[in-house]
Amino acid sequence: MDSTRVTEHPTSHERPQGGAGPTDPRGALLRTQEPMRTAPATALPAQARMGDASAEPGTAAPCTKSGQAGQAPEHAQPAVGEHSQPAATEPDPHRPRPAPETIPAQPGGEPDRSSGGNGGGLERRGGQGVPPGAPMPMRRDGDRLRFVGAATRRIARGIDLDEIVMGLCRATVPTFSDAILVYLREPLPVGDERPTGPMVLRLRRTDRIPEERDTEGGFMPSSLQPEQPVDLAVVTAEQCEVRPGGALAEVLRGVRPVFADAPAAHDALPELLGPDAELTVPTGQRAILAPLRGRRRVIGAAVFLRRPERMAFEQDDLLVAAQLATHSALGIDKAVLYGREAYIADELQRTMLPEALPKCTGVRLAHRYLPAAETARVGGDWYDAIPLPGSRVALVVGDVMGHSMTSAAIMGQLRTTAQTLAGLDLPPQEVLHHLDEQAQRLGTDRMATCLYAVYDPVSHRITIANAGHPPPVLLHLGGRAEVLRVPPGAPIGVGGVDFEAVELDAPAGGTLLLYTDGLVESRLRDVWTGIEQLREKLAATAQLTGPDHPPPLEALCDEVLDMLGPGDRDDDIALLAARFDGIAPSDVAYWFLEPEEMAPGRARRLARHALSRWGLEELTDSVELLISEVVTNAVRYATRPVTLRLLRTDVLRCEVTDDVPQLPRLRQARATDEGGRGLYLVNRLAKRWGATRLSAGKVVWFELNQA
Repeated sequence: MDSTRVTEHPTSHERPQGGAGPTDPRGALLRTQEPMRTAPATALPAQARMGDASAEPGTAAPCTKSGQAGQAPEHAQPAVGEHSQPAATEPDPHRPRPAPETIPAQPGGEPDRSSGGNGGGLERRGGQGVPPGAPMPMRRDGDRLRFVGAATRRIARGIDLDEIVMGLCRATVPTFSDAILVYLREPLPVGDERPTGPMVLRLRRTDRIPEERDTEGGFMPSSLQPEQPVDLAVVTAEQCEVRPGGALAEVLRGVRPVFADAPAAHDALPELLGPDAELTVPTGQRAILAPLRGRRRVIGAAVFLRRPERMAFEQDDLLVAAQLATHSALGIDKAVLYGREAYIADELQRTMLPEALPKCTGVRLAHRYLPAAETARVGGDWYDAIPLPGSRVALVVGDVMGHSMTSAAIMGQLRTTAQTLAGLDLPPQEVLHHLDEQAQRLGTDRMATCLYAVYDPVSHRITIANAGHPPPVLLHLGGRAEVLRVPPGAPIGVGGVDFEAVELDAPAGGTLLLYTDGLVESRLRDVWTGIEQLREKLAATAQLTGPDHPPPLEALCDEVLDMLGPGDRDDDIALLAARFDGIAPSDVAYWFLEPEEMAPGRARRLARHALSRWGLEELTDSVELLISEVVTNAVRYATRPVTLRLLRTDVLRCEVTDDVPQLPRLRQARATDEGGRGLYLVNRLAKRWGATRLSAGKVVWFELNQA
């Protein structure tokens, strides 16, 4: 059974007292155990007739100026009928389970002429007597108008599908009906989509008067009532298929609500509710089948039920059911559209952000992203880590102003631009300059902040350029945390502003924390107060692991996010943590080779000596062969010295750099070709290889696993 369906859902946190009668402010529909002892000052016209000495107990006597017998005491409260509540009373929106809104009491005055002149209470239209203590019907059109207004306000409060369906159920039970069944189309069509396949309705939710107040034994006809109340979820079908041309299809096509005993609904209700429909639907006009029609098509149906002992629905109640069905269907339509938009926005955000960060040499990375709220998942914050030539890595964090799909789209374009510029190995300040130009091309109001840093694990240095972004925080190995002094710069999109880069030490064991302003700024604190709190939080966390052991990255990110209070989620949060491991100088070998014919042979000898020093003699043959091929291609066209560098980490990495910008391409050499097989050998023997264009030339690299 559908997990979203709730059966016999109570309508209030307050448990009704035993013997609740028609004065129950929540619109209780049960018979009272005994008549009222206090005469109310005012009453509905059907409850008492002015001057009638034979009024039933619990009815009002006329007030006299002299205060004689029949005058109500001053402290007496006005009577509250079945559909009454204090005037203009709205439930507290912060209560988790407000009581259902009911019909305000009508002012007393004119007696009910349709009652036949007796205050005992004949029904206005049916002429049937209302037993003492029984719930009073909606006597006037104003009653129904007030109920419809209160019910539609309650339905309109919902923002998602479940809230709207729940609002419909709680607004109608028990004020308008004793139970309700809500069927919705599955799947629900979205916008202009044309559903394929047959129409299937699934029971979304049922609601009824709670058992402790349902003393009459459920909704079955009296001759079939069991000892226990009937569970609507058991006697009704969970889903049904609407047959084209069938009775249910005709009722849904007609859109208008119909009584259960109408010819149109005689066969439609068994088709909807299942073979046990006669156990659920009372006899007479005590059930209404109302189609739920959205903007373009029918999306479901609602069944309103009253118990056999309660007064039947009237013709005007069909108009009430039509209003409830219309408002609920339009609200469901909007909720489905909102859900689709939220899904698209969430998917857009996911595709704009990296699914996983790359594994870079000499640095470990961790990241976090938190949206501002569940209702505003789309933002413009992003983070990235981009491998660069020479075992370097670019660390990027940015924030586009605004929270919308437009902000997310602009963020995606800026992130793509930053990746492209990083592939050209431009300096950080040049990257920000080109991002600023790109933002101006996107529009005049496309503003963003960004921090771009390049870490070199060989030199243990980091170069940072800033564009109006909060400064990074560096946590040293000993536990000291400091806010790095970087030029603030102007935000991206301002135009005509020069960006400045600064080069700083990046000691091994240190942790650099890049973040967006949502982490340190909120309505409760300014940005510099938040940065100081972040610095103190990092220092306190580092003390837990001791001065010789940096805290784990993942745990450090979680601790940083714990500094956020309940009211601090005003903005998106992007967090990027980088642990600097570096590469020791003893694991690096670096040479310059003149572009001459003897360069490949010299490169093989230098590599052989380095491998012997590192104890990697088993890789000598493969390394000499691959280095010979790559260096030969480099010196053939180079005009300046060629650089050769070997790095020993978890793998052996070889890099050859020259001043020729053309990148080599892997191709299949023909049998008659004298060359063209060098890269083929590299591709077959190396674990990974690649070529990257630099600002002045290129670098070709390959990696081999250490045996």
